[in-house]
Amino acid sequence: MQQQSKEVLPSGLLLVFWGMVATGKSYLASALAERYGLPYYNSDRVRKELAGIASQGSQKEKVDQGIYTAAFSRRTYDALLDYADKHFRKDSRSCVVLDGSYQSEKERALLRDRFSGRVRILFVHCTCGEAVVKERLRLRAMDSQAISDGRWEIYLAQKKRFQPVTALEQIEVIGLDTDAPLEQLLTRIEENIRQQGVEIGSKTSCQN
Repeated sequence: MQQQSKEVLPSGLLLVFWGMVATGKSYLASALAERYGLPYYNSDRVRKELAGIASQGSQKEKVDQGIYTAAFSRRTYDALLDYADKHFRKDSRSCVVLDGSYQSEKERALLRDRFSGRVRILFVHCTCGEAVVKERLRLRAMDSQAISDGRWEIYLAQKKRFQPVTALEQIEVIGLDTDAPLEQLLTRIEENIRQQGVEIGSKTSCQN
C-alpha cells in the first residue's frame, strides 16, 4: 500500500498573498495552503462572515459601499490580523496564509508591526495583464459559487488607489505574474523561500 507524504514548509512563517481583484491571489494562496495543509484566511470570506451573510454569491455593492466601506474593511483586515495572531500565540512554529488586497502601504505595515520579530513574513504580490483580469472577471460573473465580489469598476477603483511596493518592502516581497501554470508559480514561491536561507523540505512523494 502506498502512502503519500506531504511537503513541509518552514515553521514560524506568515505568507501574505496580495494584489488587486482578479490577479489570481486567492487561487494561488488557496492552492499553496491546501498543498501544505496550512490555515488559510481569505478577506472576502472573512468580510462576509463578519456581515453574517453567505460567503458564496455576489453582493452587488457599489465601490466603497455596504460591506466595502472603509470602516467595514478595517474590521475585516483587523480580523485577519487576529486570526493569524491566534495561531502564532498558540504555536510560534505555525505557518499561516493570509489573502487580501492589502492595497495600501499602511495596511502592509500593520502586518509588520504585529508580527515582525516573532515570525518570518513573506509577501506574495500577484499581478497580471488587464486582458487577463477582464477574462477572469467575465468568468467569475457567471459563477454562482464565487466568493469574491470583484468587478471591473472595482478593479479600476483599486488601480487608482493602489500603492506599489516601496524600496523598503522589496526585500520581503515576491512579485508574480499569475498568468502562468499553477505548478510553476508554486515552485517560484518555494524557490524564493529557499533563497532566504530556509529549507522547505522534499517534494510530495509516494512511499511503500
